[in-house]
Amino acid sequence: MAAPALSATVVTYRPDAALLARCIASLAAAVLRARERGELGRARLFVVDNGSDESGAALRAALHAWPAQAGAPEIVAGHGNVGYGRANNLVLDRLDSDFHLVMNPDVELDREALAAGLAALRVHPEVGLVAPDARADDGTRQYLCKRYPSLWVLFLRGFAPERVRRRFARALAEYEMRDVIGEETVQGVPLASGCFMLLRTALFRRLGGFDPRFFLYFEDYDLSLRIGREASVAYVPGARIVHHGGEAAAKGLRHIAWFVRSAWRFFATHGWKVA
Repeated sequence: MAAPALSATVVTYRPDAALLARCIASLAAAVLRARERGELGRARLFVVDNGSDESGAALRAALHAWPAQAGAPEIVAGHGNVGYGRANNLVLDRLDSDFHLVMNPDVELDREALAAGLAALRVHPEVGLVAPDARADDGTRQYLCKRYPSLWVLFLRGFAPERVRRRFARALAEYEMRDVIGEETVQGVPLASGCFMLLRTALFRRLGGFDPRFFLYFEDYDLSLRIGREASVAYVPGARIVHHGGEAAAKGLRHIAWFVRSAWRFFATHGWKVA
């Protein structure tokens, strides 16, 4: 039986050229390692650029790290900033893979990350989405898998000062699944982060990809819930990444506005939890 095929999409908007190059290089190394382990056959990379034409040179330079034997990476550009979910969906009807990776340009994969994630999908046919073990720059764990949030918890995590967060540490820990996320695989994760989603392509396409009504933020939570109705979402500790991303409040007022608008749409769609 032929090894499964993988497609991957990286959506960019005015990317840090050096970090994007590291992102692509780490993905290439993980692809080659997964092939060595027999977990992967062909691979296809799409880079969807939501920025202006000025970012083209940085994109092309970063893509030099993509292995030639994997086929030429494809750049999708010229559509403007259509949002994260809609940008991922631009290639939805071109996916001819068994598995698909949604990945942020501020993510670096461990060399074994893809092999571990693909192995989990092979061994567990009930799993539709693999979520990673994410680390910050300093190596500390980022708890990207979540339980369904309340409005209060979202405010605490996104906007409250550190002294307030410490007072409500138990509620935040519950939301971040700190009681179960560690060195063991966990199935039945309610919400996964869109910075790294390894999915079954057929399921992703059947669901129509991301809901384009979410411009930025919460499109990943919405997709997680829709996947969870048909398959299991699993945290796989061997699928290890470094995530360099920050929180919405640290990125300025425009990101705060997007966060609030998307949170409202998420709760209006899936139900409100006050506390």
